[in-house]
Amino acid sequence: MRRASAGASQAGRLTVATVQSAVKARLDQYWTRCEVRFPNPSDPNLPNDGFTPLLVVTFPVGRANQITIGAPGENVFRDEGGIRFSLFVPRGFGTEPWDPWLEELRTLFRARQFDGVTTYAPSPAVIDDRETEGTHVPISFAVPYDADLIG
Repeated sequence: MRRASAGASQAGRLTVATVQSAVKARLDQYWTRCEVRFPNPSDPNLPNDGFTPLLVVTFPVGRANQITIGAPGENVFRDEGGIRFSLFVPRGFGTEPWDPWLEELRTLFRARQFDGVTTYAPSPAVIDDRETEGTHVPISFAVPYDADLIG
């Protein structure tokens, strides 16, 4: 088990939606290279010019555990999950031009604590070239996280 409740003191009344908000705020503050989209965007389509990269952030897996018992309204619950970053890059330009972008993102979320969220070591970036149609190819990596909720 990681920390007993260190995140709880930081987190206050953290909610699941706050994890997404914390990730969004971190990207808003430090990421300026391209547009970022989160789940259920108003425009779900990729840029159709064939040249504009796009970062899509999703939260594909998670679980929750109760860490403390016996303090109604003050128990600590830990949400653990993964944040997937998919950089959609123009097809046909290779991956090398995007390596610095990916490393910048991985560094931004590698072993960090922000807004009650703790992130750990990112996976290596992998390209999904199974799709042979379309103008973009996704290069993705995942970052495990946890966040303590009080309730």
